[in-house]
Parts: sequence; structure tokens; C-alpha cells
Amino acid sequence: MSLGSGRAWRAATVLLPVGAAAAHIGPAATWLPGVRLPFFPGLSGTGDRHHIALTFDDGPDPDSTPRFLDTLDGLGVRATFFVLGEHVVRHPALARETVRRGHELGVHGWRHDRPWCPAYTRTAEEVDRSVRAVYATTGCRPRWYRPPYGILTTSRCRAARRAGLRTVLWSAWGRDWTADATPASVRARVAADLRGGGTVLLHDSDRHSAPGCWHAALGALPALVQDCREAGLSVGPLHEHAPPRPTALPGVRTE
Repeated sequence: MSLGSGRAWRAATVLLPVGAAAAHIGPAATWLPGVRLPFFPGLSGTGDRHHIALTFDDGPDPDSTPRFLDTLDGLGVRATFFVLGEHVVRHPALARETVRRGHELGVHGWRHDRPWCPAYTRTAEEVDRSVRAVYATTGCRPRWYRPPYGILTTSRCRAARRAGLRTVLWSAWGRDWTADATPASVRARVAADLRGGGTVLLHDSDRHSAPGCWHAALGALPALVQDCREAGLSVGPLHEHAPPRPTALPGVRTE
């Protein structure tokens, strides 16, 4: 081997892992609104322009989710709850109660982890395990997937597709997971990005965010629903919203 070819080989051994990591994390660029909203409307949850899809992440949580269910009942609104598989098996009665009250469950993963290292097999197993947990507990098969932190990777995209789930992120959020969130700040933050056909992200649990922050989202709900209705928009779950199928992400095989 010549000196030049030796250097080329060493460079390749360094760049190959870098390239693999870039391919793995590349879809995470869709977390950025400037990328997701104009180029991936299906992934943003864009649907019927007369409808708003209301979604919640991180439950079910016995301390907070029942309060959301009661408030939504009072408002006459149904929503989509993206649940964690490990919480479903810990609180099966609450998962069943959520469905009994007319809401739908989507998959948020088995646990709320970060996806920086490629792990397709483990990711696929955990997404599938979550689907099976929701189905075994409620008798309803989930159809939606939203990854923890909203961070997509090649592994997560492929795992969701293999499980028969459609990935949906959001078009408006309340930043309700922060320690300084208030009902007024959540309402204002959602309103800044709210458009007909949008999908709103809130949280019905503080297990993976600032303690007690769910009170801000809960307190904002009546005003948020009123804002939508005054704008002539109905509010409901994703299955009533019918977001278009996401555009294929570059470099992600979907078969």
C-alpha cells in the first residue's frame, strides 16, 4: 500500500462513522419549523383547514391526565394523546379511561429517551412494543407516532413505518413544559402559530419536564378552544383532521 493510499484509507475509516451518524440524525432537521412547515406539511400535521388537531404528549399520568380528561369533557372536545408504552402498562386503567371518553391514543415511544446513537433494532422493538401495549390495554390499534422531543431519526422513521404508524409532529406548540410557563403564555405561544388545519402540541404530564408545568397547559385549554371556535375552527383528534401523508424524508428508506 502506498503512503497516499494509506492516508486515504485512514481518512475513510474516520469519515464512514461520521457519514453514518449524519444519515442517522439527518431527519432531525424537521424539528425546525422553517424546514418542517413549508416542506413537510404532512409531518407538521397540516389537515382540514377548518379543523385544529389537539394533541398531548408524555402520559398517561395519574396525577394530571384525569384533570385534562375532565376539562376536555367540559369543553366537549376530544383529542389525541401520544402515550409512552411504559406508562400505559403502569396505568392501564387510565389508558382505557382515556379511550372510553372518546379520545385516541398515539405512540410516543416506549420511554422518553434521546436518539443520538443509531439503534434501529432496539427502536423498532420499542415502537412495536408500545403499539402492542396500547392495543392489548385498550383494544384500539394506534395509527400515529410522535417521537420523544419531536426528534426524528432514520431509525425512528423506519420503525414507525414498519409498525404501520404515520408520524406527525406539530405546527403550533405552547412551550408548556418550561418552569415559567403560565396559562397566558401557553395561549399566546399557540396563538402565534395557530392556523386552520394546524396541529397543536401540549403536554398532559410533567414527568419529563418542569415539575407542575402541566398546570399551565390545563389552565390554557378553555381559552385555546374558545379562540379556535371564535375563528370558525373545530377542535378534535387527528383522525378527524386527516393530515396528508408525509413527504418522504431524504435518505430514509420506507419499505
